[in-house]
Amino acid sequence: MREVQLGSHTLRSDGVTVARIHMHDWFIFLLLVLIEFILNLSHPFYRYVGKDMMTDLKFPFKDNTVPFWAVHIYAVLLPIVVFLFVYWRRKDVYDLHHAILGLLYSILVTAVITDAIKIAVGRPRPNFFWRCFPDGKDVYDKLGNVVCHGDEHVIKEGHKSFPSGHTSLSFAGLGFLSLYLSGKIKAFDQRGHIAKLCIVFLPLLFAALVGISRVDDYWHHWQDVFAGGLLGLVISTFCYLQFFPPPYNSQGWGPYAYFRELEMLATNTRPPTNCTFVVNQEDVERQTGNEEDDRSNGRFLLLSTDSNSCLSMQEIESETEGK
Repeated sequence: MREVQLGSHTLRSDGVTVARIHMHDWFIFLLLVLIEFILNLSHPFYRYVGKDMMTDLKFPFKDNTVPFWAVHIYAVLLPIVVFLFVYWRRKDVYDLHHAILGLLYSILVTAVITDAIKIAVGRPRPNFFWRCFPDGKDVYDKLGNVVCHGDEHVIKEGHKSFPSGHTSLSFAGLGFLSLYLSGKIKAFDQRGHIAKLCIVFLPLLFAALVGISRVDDYWHHWQDVFAGGLLGLVISTFCYLQFFPPPYNSQGWGPYAYFRELEMLATNTRPPTNCTFVVNQEDVERQTGNEEDDRSNGRFLLLSTDSNSCLSMQEIESETEGK
């Protein structure tokens, strides 16, 4: 007889099924990748830049403190490593799939919106003067607009100041990670373990420092950074809440799909009748709202994989009939 244990849905047993359910989401994801590629090839709006405006655009043309390739490391790969660690502890493919899909959507939707606004606004960067006139000799037409003679690609990037892409993507990825961690460690369980907030705030602090570096490098105005951070944080929150309850919810430690599976087992709506269904006792206690978290021995990550303490479906039904 086959045994199905809730909380132990692995990539091998349920990975293909979960991916098939969200096939349309992955298709739209690929479409967003294509849109982002097209946006990167598009030219931004070259707005009027007069000589009297150059006062705020003559800052030094410095290298990036945080290169763009590094954003993908800490905003995408780092959260995925955390998701994989949680999967290794819990063996829940729903949590792994939804966390990765939500993160990728958070990053890509933020990138598409950021680049679309960049192209439409065309705001010059603080170092625009040296991009436009690398030799320091400024030239203007009869209307007073700049006549740039620098590198075409450098000038093109000089019109993409608003909003900050580094900042928006940082908050999109690390903001999602912060929400994910706050749910897993039950940061808002009303027990007053305020030290948990250090884990929640750490990714946000790193994202904020990245935004500050963009101003220090004279690649962005402070308004660009503020708008980028707000954009990334809002989108990451929306994407997270598509798959997970709010972190302050009593079920905030797991995805919605996990609790749907638990409810299906509790109501005996799963179709196979020749299977022995085993429900993790800790999962039953969490679903029914039991707040006895002291059994976790003070651990922050409540990622139990104990398969020995199980409750059969027949026992659940007998207890229900007895009531």
